This record gives sequence, structure tokens and C-alpha cells, in this order.
Amino acid sequence: MGSDTIERVVVLRHPVERVWAALTTAEGLSRWFGSAAEIDLRPGGRAFFRWDDLDDESVATITVVDPPRRFAFRWAIEGLPKDDAARTLVDFTLEPIPDGTRLRLVESGFAQAAADVARAAHQANTQGWDTELVDLESYLDAAA
Repeated sequence: MGSDTIERVVVLRHPVERVWAALTTAEGLSRWFGSAAEIDLRPGGRAFFRWDDLDDESVATITVVDPPRRFAFRWAIEGLPKDDAARTLVDFTLEPIPDGTRLRLVESGFAQAAADVARAAHQANTQGWDTELVDLESYLDAAA
């Protein structure tokens, strides 16, 4: 994959509609992705995420809404100024399978930044997604 893309595939023991709601509603996102979330679920809409424990927040622009199969947004690359035009694309694809949902996450576009910034952002987001996806599974399992 190199340092431009992060890809994760997880199998969740929940129907695709439940996983979709966890990814695309403020209530769902607030339970596993940061501390608080707001979302205007439409292409061109904005999503706001806050992590109180990290004292950090992020604003994303939604690019794809194809319920309940695909959801994507662009957000800032960590380490660049907030007004920098460079953004990574976070793309979730949901596939129904017999025992639940196969969720594929791809975040790409880190190479737009200088090599040192791209490397650090890629590493931080890789660790972040590994943690967040465990949190997603825990939230869905607890809510079942």
C-alpha cells in the first residue's frame, strides 16, 4: 500500500443497516468515533468530529452517500494548516455477508503532503483507525 493509503477490512456481526447508521448518524458516530459528532448527510454536506480526550476536532466534507453501501468524506491531513487544500479521502464500503457486514475502509491521499508530514499523518491515522474500528465493533456489539 505504501504511505499514501490505509486500508482495513473488518467483519461485523451486524446487518448492513445497523453499520450504516453507526457510520452516518450523529448519534451513531458519537458512540464510537470521537466524543461528539454532527453530520449533514448529503454530498457537499459537512461532518464535525470532536475527540475530548485528544482535545482535537475535525471538519469533513461528505463526498459520497449511497445508502447502505458506500459513504465517503474528505478531511484535513494532520500536520498541515487547517486551511490547506490538501485532504485525504476516507471511503467506507459496506457489503452484506451471511453473518453480518464486511466493512472496507480506505483512506487515501497522504502523498499530497510533504514526505515527513505525510509519513507522520499516515502513522497517526493508521493507529487511529485501528482503535476506532475496535470501538465501532464494541459499540455495535453492546447495542445489539
